[in-house]
Amino acid sequence: MNEQLHHVTLNFADGVTHSFSVPRGANILEAAIAAEMPVLYQCRSGGCSSCICTLSEGEAVTQPGASSSLLGSEYEAGQRLLCVSQVNSDCTFNLGYGSEVGSCAAQEVHAFIDSVERIASNVVKLTLELADGEWMEFRPGQFMQIVVPSLGVLRSYSPSSTQVDLPKMEFLIRLLPGGAMSDFLANVAERDQVLTLSGPYGAFFLREEHKRAPHIFVAGGTGLAPILSMIDTLRQGSGRKPRMLLSFGCAVPEALFSLEDIELRKQWLPTLETRICVDREASDGLHPGSPVSALREDDVISPDTVAYLCGPQPMIDAATQRLTALGVKPENIFAEQFVASH
Repeated sequence: MNEQLHHVTLNFADGVTHSFSVPRGANILEAAIAAEMPVLYQCRSGGCSSCICTLSEGEAVTQPGASSSLLGSEYEAGQRLLCVSQVNSDCTFNLGYGSEVGSCAAQEVHAFIDSVERIASNVVKLTLELADGEWMEFRPGQFMQIVVPSLGVLRSYSPSSTQVDLPKMEFLIRLLPGGAMSDFLANVAERDQVLTLSGPYGAFFLREEHKRAPHIFVAGGTGLAPILSMIDTLRQGSGRKPRMLLSFGCAVPEALFSLEDIELRKQWLPTLETRICVDREASDGLHPGSPVSALREDDVISPDTVAYLCGPQPMIDAATQRLTALGVKPENIFAEQFVASH
């Protein structure tokens, strides 16, 4: 008996459309990869949301036994994770990124440690240099996976540097008690030691189609890393720079970091406004409260305003609610949950 095939259409944000066939009941992402569709993915298990899209036509459901990070309300609204979904009819999906984004396939590279610099009570700046002959394309905001030497475990971090800075790459990494990468960086790492990286991954990245619109960046802790990469990429671009607001915060003043880097960017970018926040012990021009509480009514002056959020999930939820109330369109809010890795 012939296998029943369903026709799947992918509508990308840049207007490009791709189609492929999926056997009834088969995994959509695996079929898309086999058909060389330029889709984003990473975990393949429903946990990271890299392959999120919106079902606009047809019937697609979560595969039996699969788990998904989607909320029930998100599922009801048509959102699907391709890696845990199957089609029960011909389907059309809308993707929130351009067709050129997913064409940059993840790859493995090697890099030498240049330095490990303690920049706050619990944060280090890791500077790497790619090995000769190796290269990595990535978009500001995406993340890499780094293998912890001798342990073989993977940890995910977004570069604070940009594509222009290659072969140098910088990462801002939070040190956690007993953490595998934390212990390595604090006690073992040496200059010229070789690390293995793979990437890029993730659907959190600077959207080229919004580069002229006002930008709001909300960062908590080392969620600042991808935000710095985005700000620098906008600065490096040609033409008029958009209005930008960076609201960045940590729990207490001694946990703050990269303040000189932020100040330098304010000097380079007259269109950049910054607010530095602490939950406790605020003084010396620091905003008392979270980066979300620093957002004001007059921060959203255009219906085209775009927002990028990176930090703990409660911060992202609060920022999304606040920005939506201030008039930012939900489809113009992009977020990356920062999960501290042990």
